Amino acid sequence: MRAVVQRVRHGAVSVADPAGGREELGRIDAGLVILVGVRDGDGDEEARWLAGKVANLRIFEDDAGKFNRSLLDVDGAALVVSQFTLYGDARRGRRPSFTEAAAPEVAAPLIDRFCEYLRREGVSRVETGRFQAHMLVEIHNDGPVTILLDSDVSRRGNPK
Repeated sequence: MRAVVQRVRHGAVSVADPAGGREELGRIDAGLVILVGVRDGDGDEEARWLAGKVANLRIFEDDAGKFNRSLLDVDGAALVVSQFTLYGDARRGRRPSFTEAAAPEVAAPLIDRFCEYLRREGVSRVETGRFQAHMLVEIHNDGPVTILLDSDVSRRGNPK
């Protein structure tokens, strides 16, 4: 699994509604917007690892201005948005290939498990988008602070 984690002051996700307006699916104030992609072959182990990493990632400032606080420490919210395009491969040609991305029937339940693992880690508020929907994502990046996480690192034996 791969995640782009952005520290935000505000985040929201919406989709078009049948009447031509917008239906808001999730909204948070201070916390993290997490764009998550699932790779073919990912499973429960990757979802659990990624949720633990995100919940405990120290990217919030303490009183001295140092990155010493996690989402849990600041009681922040999480807005999780599925994004298969994180596995887009544009090394050849001009159109990205998405063959590394997991099939929707595999990815959707894994995104749900990732959200459940975030809750189990202690994240009190987890909002989500809608899987396979064309979403409008509003991100007010704070800092800006943006971190890329990839569960593949854990399989190579690098420190978690």
